Amino acid sequence: MSIPTRRRVLTILAATAGLPLLGLRGTLAAETPFPLRRWSGVALGADAQLVINHPDPAEADALIQASLAEVARLEGMFSLYRPDSLLNRLNRDGVLADPPSDLVALLAEALSIARLTHGAFDPTVQPLWTLYADHFGKPGAEPAGPPMAALRRALASVGHAHVSVTADRVALNRPGMALTLNGIAQGYVTDRVVALLKARGVAHTLVDMGEIRAVGHHPAGRPWAAGIKVPGEDERTLLTLPLVDQALSTSGAYGTLFEPTGRCNHLFDPATGTCSDPSMSISVRAPTATLADALSTAFSIMPPEGVKRLLAQLPDCQAWRAHANGATAALA
Repeated sequence: MSIPTRRRVLTILAATAGLPLLGLRGTLAAETPFPLRRWSGVALGADAQLVINHPDPAEADALIQASLAEVARLEGMFSLYRPDSLLNRLNRDGVLADPPSDLVALLAEALSIARLTHGAFDPTVQPLWTLYADHFGKPGAEPAGPPMAALRRALASVGHAHVSVTADRVALNRPGMALTLNGIAQGYVTDRVVALLKARGVAHTLVDMGEIRAVGHHPAGRPWAAGIKVPGEDERTLLTLPLVDQALSTSGAYGTLFEPTGRCNHLFDPATGTCSDPSMSISVRAPTATLADALSTAFSIMPPEGVKRLLAQLPDCQAWRAHANGATAALA
C-alpha cells in the first residue's frame, strides 16, 4: 500500500494578499503596510504554507528559504516517507546512539504527552499502521480489518513506557517496536520554523508546516484566522477561530482510510488497536503547534468526558469537535 498524502482539515483564512477577508471588508493588500510573501508546498507529507510580513521582499524570500532548509533538516530525522531518515534507522535497528538534540527533544515531548493523556497519544503505534496497511494491501482483504490474533500480536509491540530516551541514546525495548511521529512532528517542525523566524526579527507571521501557528497579530492589527472544515470535505468551513501567538491543529480519521467506509483508518487506539470515528474531527488550539498536534491526535480516540477533564488541567488549550453533518461542539 502506498503512503498517502495527509489531507488538510484546516484552512488558513486571510492569509493570501489580494483575497477578501472572511467576514471583513477590504483586502490584505490594502490593509498591510508591507507586502505579504507566501510560499506553499509539501512538508512531512502534508500541504504546507508560510506567510511572512516584511518590509524587504528579498529578505522575506531569504527567510522563507531558511525556513525550508530547517524543514528539510528536520524531515531527515522524523520522516517515515524517507528510507534514510533517523526515525527509520531507529525503527530498523531498535537503538540509535548519539541522537541529535531535536530528535531527543521531540521524543521526550511525545512521551510526556503520552503520559499526560494516559496513553491515548502514543508514538509506538506504528506496528498497528503496518498491520492495517499490509492487511488491506492484499487482494480480497477482509473489510472488517485484520484478524484478532494478528491485532493482539501487533499490540504486544505497542507501549510508550518501553521507549527510553537520553541525550546519548534512544532505545525501543520491546520486540517489534516501531515509532511514528506523524501525530506530533508536523507541529514540532512548525514550532521550529517559528523559533527561527522570531530569532531573525519577524513579529507577524503565519506558519503552517502541517499544523498552523500564528506569531503576533495580523499586520492589520487583528488576529490571524483559521477555519475548521467539514470533516471529509475540502471547501465548507464550519467554524473560524482567531489566533494570536497560538497554534491550531485538527485531526480527522477520514484523512487516511484503509477501506471505503472509513471504519479502519490511521487514528488508532493504542490500547485496543481499533480506529477513530471517521465522521468527526477534533481541533485543538494551544500555545504551541507541538502540543496542539499531539492533543488533537489523542482527543480523537478519547471520550468527550476524558477530553474535558484533561483540558481542565490545561487552561491555555481549547478543543472543538466537528461532525460530517455540520454540527460543532466546544469540548471545554
